[in-house]
Amino acid sequence: MRAPGAEDRPLRILISNDDGIHAPGLAALERIARQLTDDVWVVAPDAEQSAASHSLTIHRPLRMKRLADRRYTVDGTPTDCVLLAVNHLMADHRPDVVLSGVNHGQNLGEDVTYSGTVAAAMEATLLGVRAFAFSLRLRDGRDPDWATAERWGPEVVRKGVAVDWPRHVLLNVNFPAVEPDTVAGIHVVRHANRKAGDDLFERTDPRGRPYFWIGAARGLDQVPEDTDVHVVEALGGISVTPIHLDLTHYETLKRLEGVFG
Repeated sequence: MRAPGAEDRPLRILISNDDGIHAPGLAALERIARQLTDDVWVVAPDAEQSAASHSLTIHRPLRMKRLADRRYTVDGTPTDCVLLAVNHLMADHRPDVVLSGVNHGQNLGEDVTYSGTVAAAMEATLLGVRAFAFSLRLRDGRDPDWATAERWGPEVVRKGVAVDWPRHVLLNVNFPAVEPDTVAGIHVVRHANRKAGDDLFERTDPRGRPYFWIGAARGLDQVPEDTDVHVVEALGGISVTPIHLDLTHYETLKRLEGVFG
């Protein structure tokens, strides 16, 4: 695949994640990227950073370690990894696309506000690089099967890159827990409003001290059909949702201007 607007060179892809450099999902993402180009760079956390959100390390130094040609780890967050890769490691020849994932578990609805996978794509977007966040829904009690992501991921990237979407927008992509041949298509949909983690489980440790587990309360009750949750969990399709990083609510902005202005 050629770089957009540069037919004389191949696409340059940077990949990262929040599950860490040794995660099977990162290996799957690298296989996806290599179906598109040979110019693939990997910069990922040296340890798991799930639910790190868009956090940046500012109170200690960061260390980058070279593992092989075009392959590095950073002892920080997904945001740190993308920032160092784009602004330092690849500063002379920035990536055309950043791919983050493939996350071990879906990032649907409000999941995106916690997700380190989405945060890596956010950082790339803020740096002016097109970005995709890839996540895979898991089957209960079964190991993840990355085949669906590997089959469909390249098509999502090809079609997404062909579209001229605006700055400060990234694409959040979720793959269903179905076999590649049974995927119910690719659907461009909005996020559902479904809060995860409302279930809190209180327990007592062997020393008699209380502790809590945050649960992952989820359900399909009253989930509209034109949402990522319905497409991935009920339909078995792939959801593609554009996320805009401008969080301003303009209708309320106008109302407040009338009060405070």
